[in-house]
Amino acid sequence: MRDGQILEVLTHESSVEYSAWLLPAVQSVLKTVGLNMEKVDAYAVASGPGSFTGLRVGLTTVKAWCEVYGRPSAAVSRLEALSSQAEEGAKAVAVFVDAHREQVFGALYRRKGEKLERVEDEMVIAPGEFVEWVSERAGAERVAWVSTDPERITQQENWGKREKAGEKVQIVSAIFAPVIGRIAYQRVLENRVTDALRLDANYVRRCDAELLWKGGSGHGR
Repeated sequence: MRDGQILEVLTHESSVEYSAWLLPAVQSVLKTVGLNMEKVDAYAVASGPGSFTGLRVGLTTVKAWCEVYGRPSAAVSRLEALSSQAEEGAKAVAVFVDAHREQVFGALYRRKGEKLERVEDEMVIAPGEFVEWVSERAGAERVAWVSTDPERITQQENWGKREKAGEKVQIVSAIFAPVIGRIAYQRVLENRVTDALRLDANYVRRCDAELLWKGGSGHGR
């Protein structure tokens, strides 16, 4: 991005592992727009929730750039990126993505003027339970639902009540980089950035190794 405008986007659509694909892809994007890493002023990175491996690769790469080039970074939640794409009209915005294992990563936001503020922490939860959780907190308010994986919610038995109330799931692109970039760009302008030491992921769900070691269930908020 430059001055808030997208210059180039490259998506991971090959069978090459993300960890092996990322750095060559970055070099390809920079070459296309005639830049190099020395001319990049700040970095945007997804902080989660999502794949443990994907988040670690992305964050570790950005941490290294912060150290080597002395630049700041802005970490953005995938769920926040989803909420920013919600259509106008509803004060409550529920966002979710597939978390596998019959669960979703989800969060609820409320409009405060032109901004969206999250209600409670991001969570990993069964889809039907997320519908119930949102319904309890939204009360009689109309809810705007946003996701890349609408079927995870619309196939739930209790979704029928929301549908009868005229609600639907707004489907958005699974390519998050442009949206994360725009949010991060604004944070850089406001000096809401972090350094390599403080940059961290929000996994929401514990990794398999930790679950096996502690004998946990993997369900949590």
